[in-house]
Amino acid sequence: MNNNLSASDAALQPKTRRLSQPNKPVVTLLSLVVPFYNEEETITHFFNHVIPELEAISEIKFEIVCINDGSTDSTLQQLKDFAINDFRVRVIDLTRNFGKEAALSAGLDESFGDIIVPFDADLQDPVEVIIKLVEKWREGYQIVLARRIDRNADSALKRWTAAKFYQLHNSLSEIKIPENVGDFRLITREVADSLKRLPETQRFMKGLFAWVGYDTATIDYARKPRIAGSSKFSGWKLWNFALEGFTSFSTLPLRIWTYLGAMVAAAALLRGFYLMFRTIFFGIDVPGYASLSTAILMLGGIQLIGIGVLGEYIGRIYVESKNRPVYLIRNRYEKKEEDV
Repeated sequence: MNNNLSASDAALQPKTRRLSQPNKPVVTLLSLVVPFYNEEETITHFFNHVIPELEAISEIKFEIVCINDGSTDSTLQQLKDFAINDFRVRVIDLTRNFGKEAALSAGLDESFGDIIVPFDADLQDPVEVIIKLVEKWREGYQIVLARRIDRNADSALKRWTAAKFYQLHNSLSEIKIPENVGDFRLITREVADSLKRLPETQRFMKGLFAWVGYDTATIDYARKPRIAGSSKFSGWKLWNFALEGFTSFSTLPLRIWTYLGAMVAAAALLRGFYLMFRTIFFGIDVPGYASLSTAILMLGGIQLIGIGVLGEYIGRIYVESKNRPVYLIRNRYEKKEEDV
C-alpha cells in the first residue's frame, strides 16, 4: 500500500475474505464485477441505479468490485469516494490500461462472491435484469446468459458487424459462442475458479466463458443506450478484438491456406499440361505479359496474406511464451465492514 495516501485513502484498507461465523446462516454473496476506463461521466449514475436494485434482491448480500483500468480522468478518485462511504464497494486500481479482458479477469480473481455478475459501467445492460439472472440461478444453473434480443441502441453498422462476427467465429471454431451474448451473465464460484485455472495471458473472455461448459440457461433482454459518455471501443479495437477471438479458438485459418495452396498448385499443374499439349499440336505463340504479371501479383498477394495469418499465431505463441501476468495491481481501496 502506498505510504503517501491521503487521509481519506488511509481509511481504505486491504481486505481479506472472512469466513462465516459458526451458528450463523450462510447468506449468498453476489459480486458485481465492473471494469472502468475513463468513465467519470457515468459513475454517479451507475451507483445511483445499481445499489437500489441490488438491495432489492432478497436473501442476497452484494459487493461491487470496481476495476480501474488505468483511467486518466477522475474515475479513480470518484470510485475511491464511493468506496470510503460504502463497505460494499471495493476498488482495484491497475497499474495501467491493460484492456477490458484483463480488467475483467482481475475482477473475477478479486471477487469473493458465491455468484458473480460481470457488468458494464455504461448501464446499456439494464441492472434490473440481474434479479432475473439470480432467479434462474436458483433453479440450479451454474451459468445464466443474458442475450440481447433488441440492439436498436447500437448503430446499424455495429449490429451488422456483430452478427457477422458471431457467424464467422462459430463457423471456424469448435467452441460456439452464443450469439448476441456479451460478458453480462451470472456465473457461480465454481465456474470462476475454473476460469482462474486457464493459463493464457491473451484472454478472449467470451470464448473462455463458453469453453468451460457447465449447466447453462439463457434469459433475453433489450439493450439500452449509454447512460452517459461514449464508447471506448473504436472500430480498429473491435477489429483486433475479433482477430483475437478467431485466433484464440480456431486453427482453421491456418488450414485454409494449406487447402488454398493445394488448389493453386493443382491449377498450375493443369495449366502446365494444357500449355504443353497446345504447343505440341498448335505450335508456339508469343503471349503477352498482362496475364503473367496478374498471376504473379495474385500469387504474391495470396502468399503475403498466408504469411500474415501465420504471423498472428506465431505472435500469440511469442506473447504466451513470456508468461507475463495478465495484469498488475497498484492498490486496493475499500472500507472494512466493522468500521461502519
